[in-house]
Amino acid sequence: MSEYFDAIVVGAGPAGNAAAYTLAKGGLSVLQIERGETPGSKNVQGAILYSDALERIIPDFREDAPLERPILEQRLWVLDDASYIGSTYRSEEFKKGPPNRYTIIRAEFDRWFSSKVQEAGALVICETTVTQLLRDPAGKVVGVRTDRTDGDIHADVVVLADGVNSLLAQRAGFHGELQPKDVALAVKEVLFLSPQVIEDRFNVGEDEGVVIEMMGKITQGMIGTGFLYTNRESLTIGVGCMVSSFKEGGIPPYQLLEDMKNHPAIRPLLRDSEAKEYAAHLIPEGGYKSVPQLYGDGWVMVGDAAGLVNAVHREGSNLAMTSGRLAAETIIELKSESCPMDARYLTEYKRRLDGSFVMADLKKYKDVPDTLHARPQLFTTYPELMSRAAMHMLHVDGTDKKSKQRQIFREFREQRGLLGAASDAYKMWRALR
Repeated sequence: MSEYFDAIVVGAGPAGNAAAYTLAKGGLSVLQIERGETPGSKNVQGAILYSDALERIIPDFREDAPLERPILEQRLWVLDDASYIGSTYRSEEFKKGPPNRYTIIRAEFDRWFSSKVQEAGALVICETTVTQLLRDPAGKVVGVRTDRTDGDIHADVVVLADGVNSLLAQRAGFHGELQPKDVALAVKEVLFLSPQVIEDRFNVGEDEGVVIEMMGKITQGMIGTGFLYTNRESLTIGVGCMVSSFKEGGIPPYQLLEDMKNHPAIRPLLRDSEAKEYAAHLIPEGGYKSVPQLYGDGWVMVGDAAGLVNAVHREGSNLAMTSGRLAAETIIELKSESCPMDARYLTEYKRRLDGSFVMADLKKYKDVPDTLHARPQLFTTYPELMSRAAMHMLHVDGTDKKSKQRQIFREFREQRGLLGAASDAYKMWRALR
């Protein structure tokens, strides 16, 4: 393969597809390389699609994209061993105008997105692994080396969109090895269930969906969260914890998911379902402080490879697509002005990213990871205390309410102490404000 391209994109996930599509639509010659058998073949799980990010790339995507259910209702549960206390937001406003969020099946969505990339004029090659970046004598990236015969390919710029464990970036020295405290391991299952049962069980209509975000004792003392999404003919259920927590906790991820599925509040929602797919996936959740260098001479980094995930709000695909689009728009503009793809010019990508919601949100929550690591009681003690407080107030047994309030206060004081509880509340407020 001896062709020369304006840009090479490594990876065909949301970030890579957003970059490749935007570059190709901008008139550049683009090669996209994916190591999977097909785009999306490594992604079987369900996920959330944020329409605003995709609409800025493909305005009419709703006409043929493989979307599951628009999300009508958001639930948040805090669970102890046998109960949960939660909140729900449901609004008919979500039905007015184009939906803002959808559930999707990543394998189907990624294939569709890749087809749009190819329609835009990019060359997409699958079942090909990029083994290293090519550099000129000055150290500038000038292409990639693949595992194919005569597999050196040259380009003006390389977009690294090869996921959280980007070995290319590590080998090139763009960032160090992933730290266990900065990456989560999520395990998910897609469970088949008929549309009618889903709609009856979750109280939604034919074209409506529900998302349930969960935290508490379902992670068995580890730092993490769980989730449940409704698709058209299936449910996606999963749980993710920091790799450092898995190392310390000694609980296999698949066992954590099985235990979560058997929780009294969750088990009825899954009744009579049939497992279709199982997947495990690493997610960069170190936040703002773990974001590496995002550009250099002849290269830029986007999506999960760049650590661009908002773990607080469980947002990833929108950050990925936005970073891919901004990187591509920067490259297109530099090409139009005949600027070399050097770090001094590619810094414009970082400037645009800093001016977007992506870095603004990551910066807002920059202290959350450290705060959670320092306070495991947020996932054990507090869910139990909240559940018992609700039980005290809702259990009518002849005890006056003031006495119940004193009992609740006494239990909080015994478990965490006044100073401990105040410190936890203050630190979380500071991290989230």
